[in-house]
Amino acid sequence: MLPGRGPLNPLTRLPGIGGWDEDPAWASVYDWTVEHPRLGGLLWRVGIHSDLRKLYAATAEIGRLPAGSRVLDVPCGGGVGLRGVRPGQGIDYVAADIAPAMLARTRRAAVRRGVADQVTTTVADVATLPFGDAAFDRVLTLTGLHCFPEPRAAIHEMARVLAPGGVLAGSALLNDTGPWHEHVRIGGRLIGVLGPGCTGSEVVDWLTEAGMRDVTLERSGAIAYFRGVRGI
Repeated sequence: MLPGRGPLNPLTRLPGIGGWDEDPAWASVYDWTVEHPRLGGLLWRVGIHSDLRKLYAATAEIGRLPAGSRVLDVPCGGGVGLRGVRPGQGIDYVAADIAPAMLARTRRAAVRRGVADQVTTTVADVATLPFGDAAFDRVLTLTGLHCFPEPRAAIHEMARVLAPGGVLAGSALLNDTGPWHEHVRIGGRLIGVLGPGCTGSEVVDWLTEAGMRDVTLERSGAIAYFRGVRGI
């Protein structure tokens, strides 16, 4: 929560069809494209001019964490981030989402990937995460910022629960990628799966003001992949 602000609710249902407090049909489409690299990658290139392999690279970083590391994945959705977890890796992976249906899908994905012993699911609002300060070594937030009504507040809260030296990494559909992707933004807001969104410069500014250093942002079509290290 930002200083001087009252409680926020960035994962509350947005007006439209199938808000994120449930399990909108779009979530299943997204998961399907990620799990089918050839056809899904084609759909990403045609629809949003983005390279799906960059998402795979973002999740692969989780698999390089040492045993004992604590990871927060918020919003976890259907468990896309779990593709980076290795069986027997020995990490503590907390998957958080506002929708119980999403968490159920994540649990099934964890069983399917053989990593259920490392995964805990919890209902949580990204505006008021139920974790103490500096509780995690890594925070993963894939395709989440553009869904939150208060993305800046969400970044501050995710930075709060990150330990000094820990990494916050994720991806977001940006507002400043030109008219080629305006149909995606308009359509997403009409059906209630997109919030106000943000620009690339806003993401960098918000990460910096939240105490992150070595902030980077790499664009890939309509999507940007960002990363920062919590200052010590």
